[in-house]
Amino acid sequence: MRTFTGCVMVTEPHTSASPAAAARVIVVMGVSGAGKTTVGQLLAERLGWHFADADDHHPPENVRKMAAGIPLNDEDRIPWLERLHGLTRQHLRAGQSLVLACSALKSSYRDVLAADDARIGFVYLYGSFELIYSRLEERSDHYMPKELLRSQFEALEPPGGTLSLEVSPPAEELVEEIISRLELQPAG
Repeated sequence: MRTFTGCVMVTEPHTSASPAAAARVIVVMGVSGAGKTTVGQLLAERLGWHFADADDHHPPENVRKMAAGIPLNDEDRIPWLERLHGLTRQHLRAGQSLVLACSALKSSYRDVLAADDARIGFVYLYGSFELIYSRLEERSDHYMPKELLRSQFEALEPPGGTLSLEVSPPAEELVEEIISRLELQPAG
């Protein structure tokens, strides 16, 4: 069984001379209901980047487990995170910038996603349990029930040294804040 402790991810070296060197990945992270997908899609659209939702890359057994109200454990998440790691590498190698909406709740998960690549950064969307829960009560188009939110807050290890934004402003304002604070260039 693989674990996150001592996990070694092999990354391909890159040089500033390669065409892929300018590509970046921004992972919009937070608990379910924080607005990762909405903010991530808007951000990708404004930047002219590709967008991916990590939820679309869960293996079927993970989706079944969450839909049944059972929280995922680290063992459930390893193959999913490795798949996402491959997705980010694929985009970077192709010279395509990407916005990835992903919970990335624990530091070890973020380590797998970034694998010491300075081209991968995180934006943390956060809010109170009550605010996020009220958002989940209004959502009916997602397989994860609101009852699992508590387990996400319990697993959450808020990141340090990354852009952190409270989620109560409208998504458009959050996107403008991300673009401004990270000094990103909107698409033409």
